[in-house]
Amino acid sequence: MSDVVCGDRCSIDDGARVGVGEFDEPARLGDDATIRSGSVIYADVTIGDGFTTGHDALVREGTTIGDDVLVGTKTVIDGRTTIGSHVSLQTGVYVPTDTTIGSNVFVGPGAVMTNDEYPIRTDNGLEGPTIEDGVSIGANATILPGVTVGEGAFVAAGAVVTEDVPPTTLAVGAPAHPRTLPEPLEGPNQLV
Repeated sequence: MSDVVCGDRCSIDDGARVGVGEFDEPARLGDDATIRSGSVIYADVTIGDGFTTGHDALVREGTTIGDDVLVGTKTVIDGRTTIGSHVSLQTGVYVPTDTTIGSNVFVGPGAVMTNDEYPIRTDNGLEGPTIEDGVSIGANATILPGVTVGEGAFVAAGAVVTEDVPPTTLAVGAPAHPRTLPEPLEGPNQLV
């Protein structure tokens, strides 16, 4: 693990690998990082303070992550991604290459984001979704390529988001349709 720069009080379990791959930049972990067994973090990744993984998480190269971020068990961040601070990616979340996730965001278990509009059939390039600040995404939701989920929006569990979601709305269904955000869902996420 020579390709790692750790802040104070970093804990890397046996069986975790940090600094994987041949890149010009090391993996950089801020203070109070906890990397659990089975997790793999590539070199050329920069992570802020208070980072925690579950078991078997993967963070690929070219990723920048802010402070106080949880990457749950078996969650995959496929690289060249930017994630803000105070973010919770629960168990089994998939974040593809070229995705942007803002701050104070919750992504429920099994949620999937995609970045390839026509997988294998055409070469249109990759475009991950943009998840703005304060968004909540429910379990098993799917967010398609190039979609923006607006600030403070709430994506319901199981929703399939094929078009942009306006700020402070609720996206429900498959395909998802925006609705008025119900009163109990108004206000910021409680991640900070």
